[in-house]
Amino acid sequence: MSRLVVVSNRVAVPGEDRAGGLAVGLEAALRTHGGLWFGWSGKTVREDSGRLHEQSEGDVRYVTMDLDRRDHDDYYNGFANRTLWPLLHSRLDLVDYARETREGYRRVNALFADRLAPLLRKDDAVWIHDYHLIPLAALLRERGIDCRIGFFLHVPMPSADLVSALPEHARLFGSLYAYDLLGFQTSRDADRFRTYARIFGRATIDGDGTVVLPGGGRVAVTSIPIGIDATRIASQSAAAVNKPAVRALRESLSGRLLAIGVDRLDYSKGLPERFRAFGRYIERHPSERGRLTFLQIAPVSRGDVAEYRHLRDQLEGIAGHINGTHAEPDWTPLRYVNRNFAHATLTGFYRAAKVALVTPLRDGMNLVAKEYVAAQDPEDPGVLVLSMLAGAAAELDAALLVNPYDLDGVADAIARASTMSREERRERWQSMMRPIAGSDIHAWCRQFLDRLAEVAT
Repeated sequence: MSRLVVVSNRVAVPGEDRAGGLAVGLEAALRTHGGLWFGWSGKTVREDSGRLHEQSEGDVRYVTMDLDRRDHDDYYNGFANRTLWPLLHSRLDLVDYARETREGYRRVNALFADRLAPLLRKDDAVWIHDYHLIPLAALLRERGIDCRIGFFLHVPMPSADLVSALPEHARLFGSLYAYDLLGFQTSRDADRFRTYARIFGRATIDGDGTVVLPGGGRVAVTSIPIGIDATRIASQSAAAVNKPAVRALRESLSGRLLAIGVDRLDYSKGLPERFRAFGRYIERHPSERGRLTFLQIAPVSRGDVAEYRHLRDQLEGIAGHINGTHAEPDWTPLRYVNRNFAHATLTGFYRAAKVALVTPLRDGMNLVAKEYVAAQDPEDPGVLVLSMLAGAAAELDAALLVNPYDLDGVADAIARASTMSREERRERWQSMMRPIAGSDIHAWCRQFLDRLAEVAT
């Protein structure tokens, strides 16, 4: 069996507390195949960008690369997160069109290619992840690498007309044609890429969805929704019931129901709209007043970026207005927390919550939605209120699906969720657990790698 080489912006090296769902799945796949995980070390250095560090555990090598401050600012803080992130989430109003960061992004991808190419073998299966590294396969091909290479885009693929708003978009997104296999979260994302290739790459589309380029090159395109480790989440949440933080949360509710939201502090998550919808719920359903407490956990990310600082200020203002208007001496309607919690503790919070609000304005998948469902007590599960604009909505259609921009609609969904019968809650939960358990993170890895092997042969 060929060696697996995983390439991502960051690497979950042994001993580092980055054991998210994706890391769990990729590490399991690497252990199965034996392999190499390559990416940025997470360190910024004064000089010597591209210096490598290596460690091993079992049959897996972890090779990481330092970046200097300029490279990090242009590649990561700049083009990846101030240009591509808003573009891919259909926020053209927030796209930074600076040419300097665009060149820095390509420069760092070339550095990845320079350091990775000597480590590769002809029969390797290379799996590159996400928008940080879109041009990497093309740069590896320029350096003579001809092994099979697959790519998975974890965030949404926007429509062709939005992509075309990016200067030199064909140079960047055209580099995706260097991959053997492109993976997307949903069939709609895959179709949007095919449309882009047809319009701007003059490609035709085969009956199986393969993109066929004018020169005869072929790029297989598939949609495989990423999953979670459902068994682990379920056992973790059951064990977390007696954790001090979970007990303290339950006791603080004084018998009230809990609604929960857990999101990185990001404008794509629809947090201002969610807060306003919760305020609208209190106003539209006065008989529900004081029955439900909403806890929003939103750890700060990219705090040095102006848009994120503005978002944090905005949320604090909305939360203050809702609480100032509706709070009682013994009830604070909205609790807004900007800190991280251990993942095991979060699963306990999920299990304690009778309602989850997962209402992004745009999301590739959203694993919080799946984790919330997996964490529930099967005998008395909570209700998921889910944005129809999240990739997870395609699988979890038994959730209460909402338009996150429709504040009254979200408000009414909260009211319906908080009063739903146990029988209906159980039926909806069972319907959602079937795809979650059947297509977990390990199945996702297997399906992609099997498809990559099939394409290569």
